[in-house]
Amino acid sequence: MSTIWYYTVLIFESALGVFGLRLYEQPAYAVLDTPADNIEIRRYAPRLAAEVALDREGGADGRAFTLLFNYIAGANRNTSGQSERVAMTAPVDVARPEKIAMTAPVQTDRRDGAIRMRFFLPTQLTADTAPVPADDRVRIVKVPEETVATLRFTWTGRDLAERQQQLIAALENSRWQPTAAPYGLFYDAPFTIPFLRRNEAAVTVTPR
Repeated sequence: MSTIWYYTVLIFESALGVFGLRLYEQPAYAVLDTPADNIEIRRYAPRLAAEVALDREGGADGRAFTLLFNYIAGANRNTSGQSERVAMTAPVDVARPEKIAMTAPVQTDRRDGAIRMRFFLPTQLTADTAPVPADDRVRIVKVPEETVATLRFTWTGRDLAERQQQLIAALENSRWQPTAAPYGLFYDAPFTIPFLRRNEAAVTVTPR
């Protein structure tokens, strides 16, 4: 019954997601500055994420997403050894893997022909309480406090690189400078109505 309830909730959330309605938890942040239209400078507190890093061969995007989804859906080991509720999921049995609520956004970073994808975990989980992944390609990582510049846009599947360049160009005339390569933040599923999607080009920054 816990498995049925878990996937019922996912289906319900997905149905709402078609219209851009999001029930997933999102990492909290403070807006420090808005140097241009649709651009925010945000301060994120430390966060916990499940991360997969793969090469780009053989559909790495899909493989990374599947590994991470399997992890939150139960491909893990509950370190407490007890049944417990995790966010909006049903109770789990002691002998069964723990299921974790989906959060948004999904972070995708492509560098040197490889991809790194992260699912941010619900805030009630810590490095000590997060279930251990069943697949060693999934790692639990601590994301430190950071300042991030974001450019919000509607995702078409083709213009992320263009938006990243737009973000970097806009920062040239601001008091913020990038400190790493840009990446993408994706808040909605591919089946969300295109003009309702929320996605962002992002890059870590520091004051000039």
